[in-house]
Amino acid sequence: MTAVSVQQPLGVASSKGWWARKANRRLVVRYIVATIVTIIFLFPVYWLFIMAFKTPEEVFASPPVWLPSDFSLDGFVELFRDGDVNTVMNSLITAGTSTVFAMFFGTIAAYSLARFKTGGDNLAIWIISQRMIPPITIVFPLFLMYALLGWIDSFHGLILLYTAFNLPYVIWMMRGYIEDIPIELEHSALVDGWTRWQVLWRVVFPMARAGLFATAVFTFIFAWNDFIFALILSRTEVTTFPVQMTRFFGHQQTFWGKIGAMSVIGTLPIFFAVAAMQRFIVRGISMGAVKG
Repeated sequence: MTAVSVQQPLGVASSKGWWARKANRRLVVRYIVATIVTIIFLFPVYWLFIMAFKTPEEVFASPPVWLPSDFSLDGFVELFRDGDVNTVMNSLITAGTSTVFAMFFGTIAAYSLARFKTGGDNLAIWIISQRMIPPITIVFPLFLMYALLGWIDSFHGLILLYTAFNLPYVIWMMRGYIEDIPIELEHSALVDGWTRWQVLWRVVFPMARAGLFATAVFTFIFAWNDFIFALILSRTEVTTFPVQMTRFFGHQQTFWGKIGAMSVIGTLPIFFAVAAMQRFIVRGISMGAVKG
């Protein structure tokens, strides 16, 4: 038998080729635009970081020095010598501890809302609405209360405040993740004689692991970046990283070397947290409360 080849009309083939070339050109243009936008947004970050390794002469040089000729560590040395780096540890303590507390109590509250419908359908909306309150509206009443209790410039004061302020976010997010877990698995565990706490620890937590890590990372970032609460409620003992950064800007002198060095050190915890939890974050933000 002779094979019969069916050829497309010349006009159809040329039309398909034209559309393919047009699609390729659009894709190239998109990549070029995306690259330009990325460079524009990353340039300030690069400039701030590279400033940490410049000498004072290179910082104020004109035209600007794009890459230091000799990487200087004087800014980092000054931070450790003057004790400024201790503020990063203060931020780690307050943000890390409050994240643990917020995740523990928030997940339990979210489980109650998801499985027992505590407060009906409106309680969850009311809880997340508390997170929308501008911090500036409550910081001064909190200052008066903290002054009365003697909690100004204390770790437990900031930790308690960060925990309370981030609880609505944790409850709202974890409620969505827990609702995605099939309730039949919990029923089977209860039939086998497990308690509610065992179901929570052995079924809910492992299955909501991605949501737990994603929520924990964002909660930590919220507490780490806080400025207004730490500025008003701290003095010298628990000064945090964002507050200390503002003290490098003076009327007569600005310590650009310290600013760059502190920016590098202060960004490392967030960078390592996101890098370590990347696969959980990507999976977590695509399910649960932010899905759809």
